[in-house]
Amino acid sequence: MPFILKKFDAVKGMKIQLFLLKSLAYKPALAHRLISRGRIFDSKQNSYLISESIKEDCVYIALFEGHTRGLKPLHTFLDFAIFDKPSNLVIHPNSKKTEYSLLDEIRYHFGEKANQAHRIDAETSGLVLVGKNEKVTKSLASMFENKEYKKSYLAIVEGEISKELTIDKNLKKEGKNIGVRMAICESNEGKESITHVKPIKYNKEENLSLIELIPITGRQHQIRVHLYSIGHKILGDPIYGVDDESAEGYLNKTLAIKDREKITGSYRLWLHANYLEFDYKKVTYKIFSKNPEIFKKFND
Repeated sequence: MPFILKKFDAVKGMKIQLFLLKSLAYKPALAHRLISRGRIFDSKQNSYLISESIKEDCVYIALFEGHTRGLKPLHTFLDFAIFDKPSNLVIHPNSKKTEYSLLDEIRYHFGEKANQAHRIDAETSGLVLVGKNEKVTKSLASMFENKEYKKSYLAIVEGEISKELTIDKNLKKEGKNIGVRMAICESNEGKESITHVKPIKYNKEENLSLIELIPITGRQHQIRVHLYSIGHKILGDPIYGVDDESAEGYLNKTLAIKDREKITGSYRLWLHANYLEFDYKKVTYKIFSKNPEIFKKFND
């Protein structure tokens, strides 16, 4: 388990937030996050609220300690590193019960100050940029927020795409109660969303296309929704292009693997973050994935 319960001597009667700030020298943001997420406990495993005082002469804190399952960084530089994340791996633990995430490998290889600078979906494989300390991570994250980078994806989609095209369709959250799902909307609604599509190869026998995608904007699920909207659902997508019951089953983790494969055509989403280009300290970095699984899948 990545979260380890550690015991700390405490001052009975002191406000829990003050204890974290003064006695343990935690930064305010970290102290607030630990309390708000219920990771500070008494000896009976009751979580402290931010307004509470310490009831005993000790407190217990659930701290994250990374471990490895053999995943190594694709490239390592002085200030940052690049991981080639496999599919079906979350970047951050969703809860104390999350047994393994990319953050485990990040902290295992580079220490507790290291963190990812951006996110990709758990099912999307590919490049993730990691800062080795808080200052670098903040700088790299700002770069992503300000769109000061170039990025492209590979995908296997249903049907033939024979020419380059640009999908320019606004997106908004769907009104149905099916977890996180986006939908196409009118140009006066939602947020502007643009994706360039370039065909690479077509498999006539399987009726599948391998394509490159360049998102000009970075909306949630943008590539998946855009491709589905033009009739080319990504192979293995369990949310878009399936019935509501199946999508809800996937989001609730009740959809069996065999049922998913039958409904979507695969056990995973065939979307891969393949290329990343950015400037850092006056140096331009151009990073490609190394032998991505998506090529092997398409050619099988």
